[in-house]
Amino acid sequence: MSSKSKATIADVARAAGVSTATAGRVLGHYGYTSEEKREQVLKAAQDLGYRPNALARSLITGKTRTLGVVAGDIQNPFYASVIRGISNVADANGFGLLITNSDEIPAHEVHAVELLAQKQVDGLIVTPIDTRKARHLFNIKAMGMPLVLIDRAVGGLMVDRVATDNIAAAEQAVRHLIGEGHRRIGIVAELVNENFMTLDDFVSHAIAGDPIESETLYPSWQRLLGYIRAHRIAGLTVDPRLIMRAGSYSAQAAQDVVPPVMTSPYSPTALFTTDGTMSEGSMRALTMLKLSVPEDLSLVCFDDLDWMSFLRPGITTVSQPRLAMGEAAARMLLERIRGEEYPSRTVLMPAELIVRGSVSRV
Repeated sequence: MSSKSKATIADVARAAGVSTATAGRVLGHYGYTSEEKREQVLKAAQDLGYRPNALARSLITGKTRTLGVVAGDIQNPFYASVIRGISNVADANGFGLLITNSDEIPAHEVHAVELLAQKQVDGLIVTPIDTRKARHLFNIKAMGMPLVLIDRAVGGLMVDRVATDNIAAAEQAVRHLIGEGHRRIGIVAELVNENFMTLDDFVSHAIAGDPIESETLYPSWQRLLGYIRAHRIAGLTVDPRLIMRAGSYSAQAAQDVVPPVMTSPYSPTALFTTDGTMSEGSMRALTMLKLSVPEDLSLVCFDDLDWMSFLRPGITTVSQPRLAMGEAAARMLLERIRGEEYPSRTVLMPAELIVRGSVSRV
């Protein structure tokens, strides 16, 4: 055999002095083989540098021992930490990962899901863009492929899901500002995908305390709901002019919407940003306006990014359990892959308010 050629099971069997069937049982970890022959096969495999053919094994078992992940934006620190958590659990259980990126574009997500299904991954973890229809995800479930959603839900799709309790976390953050005496609190949020209701109607219903189906809302809408609830609980009026809608997942979009409000006669004394991207854009805007935190403006950010603890005086943040979310999603998916049957489960993880120095008392 050429030194450059790959060793086969037949090569291993020949070197070990056993049948190909026996070598296959040992290397495939199935069936019975005596300890003596097992040791002969393993030694021959090691000497020849034999590597199992995962594709061939998958054709026999119907399993690839691979998990597929469709993230919204793998450059975003949120997804980076979630994927790290997924990877931790996958590695510990002998699974590999195939990671794709949707860029929050529906067509990209559909293509990514189809690609991973063609690669015959054993299960999928997806952050869905379309929270109302998502026909491609209903199709995946109908095919029998295990599926776990992370961060967002899809209406009517009964599968496992892991997310942060966004409403409660945002409410806690805004109540912290209210507790420090702030009465004019601005919010910077993407608020994309509003086809279910206009922003004005949403705010009106939330202020009135009307029931709102919140499970399938995007996180930024859920955090806006928490912002409004904190005001309502405290008996404060929400000024719609202080709701800064970026309209896209873009730091530049956040940077653009902050200055007009901060330079207006109705400018806030405090700002609540709904995620790391909005925080980055807002900080750029405040720097451009030469406003100091907390001397000129108090600030609470959703998502605890590295720079928030390094930047003086330290930014008060809502810290999501991002690593734990990924680990929980992966564990749930592996349970489904093993054939464990439960009703669909939703795990809402609590976030932690980390108080630093970015909030001054009014």
